[in-house]
Amino acid sequence: MTTSVAVVGASGALGSSTCSLLDAADEFAVIARLGSRSDLREMLAAEIVIDMTLPAVSQRVVEYAVENGKKVLVGTSGWTGERIGALRRIVAARPEAGVVIIPNFSLGSVVATALETVAARFFDAVEIIETHGARKLDSPSGTAVRTAELLLRSRAERGPVHAPHTDQRARGQQVASVPVHSLRLPGVLARQEVIFGGIGESVTIRHDTSSSASYERGILLALEAARTATGVIVGLDSLLDLRAEFDAALRMERAADDSSSRDLPSGQIAATTPSP
Repeated sequence: MTTSVAVVGASGALGSSTCSLLDAADEFAVIARLGSRSDLREMLAAEIVIDMTLPAVSQRVVEYAVENGKKVLVGTSGWTGERIGALRRIVAARPEAGVVIIPNFSLGSVVATALETVAARFFDAVEIIETHGARKLDSPSGTAVRTAELLLRSRAERGPVHAPHTDQRARGQQVASVPVHSLRLPGVLARQEVIFGGIGESVTIRHDTSSSASYERGILLALEAARTATGVIVGLDSLLDLRAEFDAALRMERAADDSSSRDLPSGQIAATTPSP
């Protein structure tokens, strides 16, 4: 069954690539492509509205779609906790309403953030450096904000991160107690580094986006979820059971260790590849 879609912000980079992606998909049909001068009523014939606009107009677009009974997928950054809280109150009054907000459609970015939430439990010092193209208007990025919030949540038993001298402007902006540094440079699409510091060591987890093609799987996954969404869902991680994936990988590793150790002589802790 094909689901009809309206893309608001269709002339922008992400909106345009989303339209091209859906034009090649059998399960979705783009029936309306709205630009900055379009009447929002043009979206009303669609079942799902995709917001790929700008932070300054995104809230108005999303609220209009919700008030008119549409499922909504939000790919625009700049959705703060305050904005999301206000949207939750609007959606709560409409049991059939559903909004999926995705700060980053890259599956690699989501996996990196999941790894970062694990590391945050072992290191008290952490900072984020996010880099985007010079045309990106908002900072910090939605991905960096989401990452910082998840890092703090994963540290519920340890408390806020250790971040000295944050009264100095050069120390970045604190988000959920995590210092975030934003770079805007030509020649870069998207990059995020999360750096953890401990006594005598540091760990860096970095994700680079070199092409918008990396967003395609995430867009389709989020659209599939938007079809039946209720309430407000935030983050691609909410649609992926990454914890179960990590647990399964750990079980496989332990099983492999147990299997190989049975074949080792006493005292030998690692198998070696025999010489030819």
